[in-house]
Amino acid sequence: MLGTYRTAVVFALAAGLASFSSAPARAQGCIVARSSSADMSPETEGGYLEPGDWTMVVGYRHQFSYDHFVGDVEQAYRLQQGTQVMNKINLENLDVTYQATSRFSLTLSVPVLLASRRANNSYYTSATSGIGDTSLIAQGWLWNPRTTKRGNISIGLGVQGPTGKDNEANNVYTSAAATAPSVVTADYSIQPGSGGWAGIFQWQAFRAVSAFTFYTDGDYVATQGGYNDVLRSATALNQPLTAYNAIQDQYLMEAGVAHPISKIKGLTLTFGPRMEGVPARDIWGNNLGFRRPGFAISAEPGFIYSNGRNMFQFSVGKAIYRDRTRSVPDDILGTHGDAAFADYVWLASYTYRLPAHSGSEH
Repeated sequence: MLGTYRTAVVFALAAGLASFSSAPARAQGCIVARSSSADMSPETEGGYLEPGDWTMVVGYRHQFSYDHFVGDVEQAYRLQQGTQVMNKINLENLDVTYQATSRFSLTLSVPVLLASRRANNSYYTSATSGIGDTSLIAQGWLWNPRTTKRGNISIGLGVQGPTGKDNEANNVYTSAAATAPSVVTADYSIQPGSGGWAGIFQWQAFRAVSAFTFYTDGDYVATQGGYNDVLRSATALNQPLTAYNAIQDQYLMEAGVAHPISKIKGLTLTFGPRMEGVPARDIWGNNLGFRRPGFAISAEPGFIYSNGRNMFQFSVGKAIYRDRTRSVPDDILGTHGDAAFADYVWLASYTYRLPAHSGSEH
């Protein structure tokens, strides 16, 4: 039974685990992906951190998006015609957590993005890199971890600041006939930052039943709404409703089951669904500006391996349902834009725990 306690709770670490991050959620491909995972879980083999403990997490997310959808209908002809848009996202999250008391902690999360975007029939590729939007989150367990071993719920509240650039541009030759490079603003889906402030709500819950642990976690990033000052292109003013990029909310939800492998000490297998996306309407602010709302649902097997102060996590989400929903400008104009989604999302993280007292281990 003690082994079950020790492996009961280490799940939101996937994806840099902000998930949405301590900097949070992120849909796929042309929609948006600014965080590598969700940072809401007891992050040691023993489950809970002790007061005064620190953890340092390096999370990584990779995805390659090229399958186009309008609604939930795949536009297979784009691949056949060679007109598909391809997004490559490599996102790291650098997280530092301080456990202030047995129940409350603070996490600072800094995402770092390297991304590229190219239409298959285009002459050039857009590329961006840099620090994304930094977040600070306070998290608390509803019940005392010292007396609640088999199940608990945590709630996190935080703020995300616009520390990432939202107007990265490239000097590129736009055609074979071009005699000089042109300045082209990168698509918002590969911009490191959103251009606005946001409030963050996170949650996690787990319950150990026999040798299994059932869990759920997620987050919602509620932005200031409206749109930033980034003009999408020189011709974008032809349609004022979508001339500038929207500052958009994001969300992530996960659930699943974890099971320790008794023959390999420290190894736990995980499996469950993952849903992430961008809503068409923000909680606050107006909903105009350009956005590609939608969501993806994935099946996500993975594992967690813990050894002393070190923990490694890996998972891969296989998309099973994707939907590019209508934006508010789509509804007004009677249109329905498309978006490129990834087939797979690869997530990994490494966690190092620095205990308050040298030599102490859970």
